[in-house]
Amino acid sequence: MAGKPVRPTNAIDQTRRMLSLVTYLKERPGARVEDVARAFGITEDELVSDLDVLPMCGTSFRGGDLLDIDTDGERIWWHNPAALGEETAEPLRLAADEATALLVAARAVSTLPGLRESDRQALLRATAKVETAAGEAAGASARLSVTFESEGGVFADVDRAISERRRLWIRYYSPARDELTEREIDPIRLVSVGHTYVEAWCRRSEARRTFRLDRVAEIKILDEPSAPPEVELRDLSEGLVQPAAEDPEVVVEVGPGGRWVAEYYPHDSADELSDGGLRITLRTPDPASLRRLALRLGRDGRIVSPSDLADSAREAAREALAAYDGVEAQGAHAADAGREGQDEGRYDRQEQGL
Repeated sequence: MAGKPVRPTNAIDQTRRMLSLVTYLKERPGARVEDVARAFGITEDELVSDLDVLPMCGTSFRGGDLLDIDTDGERIWWHNPAALGEETAEPLRLAADEATALLVAARAVSTLPGLRESDRQALLRATAKVETAAGEAAGASARLSVTFESEGGVFADVDRAISERRRLWIRYYSPARDELTEREIDPIRLVSVGHTYVEAWCRRSEARRTFRLDRVAEIKILDEPSAPPEVELRDLSEGLVQPAAEDPEVVVEVGPGGRWVAEYYPHDSADELSDGGLRITLRTPDPASLRRLALRLGRDGRIVSPSDLADSAREAAREALAAYDGVEAQGAHAADAGREGQDEGRYDRQEQGL
């Protein structure tokens, strides 16, 4: 088969491609792998990767509803194309658990304080239609509710500041420095990538920054107008953290138990080590934030360079260990004191004939 892809791809591109691929294969039984790859402008490896995913797709997870597509390396066969045919496919019906989950989620979202009223009304109308369609299956959802954490209030203020083009004052917790800082920011947009963030122009650092809403300890909408400089919005489809070429380089070595770092942190390279670990080279605008990674890894990894970061990580580890030993010693002292008190109590009771 052909080598690696010659161009980057992402989940959105792959999803669009697979939707077109379903129609293409349905009309061409026994299509040749090389012909299909050429038609979609991808490598054969990419095509086979798509074919590995398609059998997990369908109208439901019941037998016969999933796409039965396979390949012998040269041709592609679809054994149940009628599974998606309008003539044979069953009307979409929600199972009781599906209807319950959908209705509970819809009602919970409709209570978010940051939701615009027009969106809330549209959601409530859609919820009513689902309830009618679900019939008796909707009954269980009325006995369940979901409450969102306090992040919702921050979301509402940020959303309002964006719509009214006003500046925000925030007290923000930075876990990398373990401190609260006060900042004035000009909000640009809200984004959701696992957590909810506000992308903004930070007046303190005079640069674009991204703040996680659940780390905002306090927030105020100011009277000053929001006036962020013209900045190109980043494509976040590849994730929130996208290191730049000019960011400082950090080298981390991990053992077999720390190989997960290569999966969760964007990196330039990950070279195999003789012990089954990896030597990972990555870039980050804030190298100090990786001290927490070093502490989390413990014996499974260490920072190699830059040397000042490696030294600070070792010092942080020593301080953490000393603090732990101090707590352990206090606990042992308390236990000894407790045992001595018990011994004295037994002696007193013996002396008193108790």
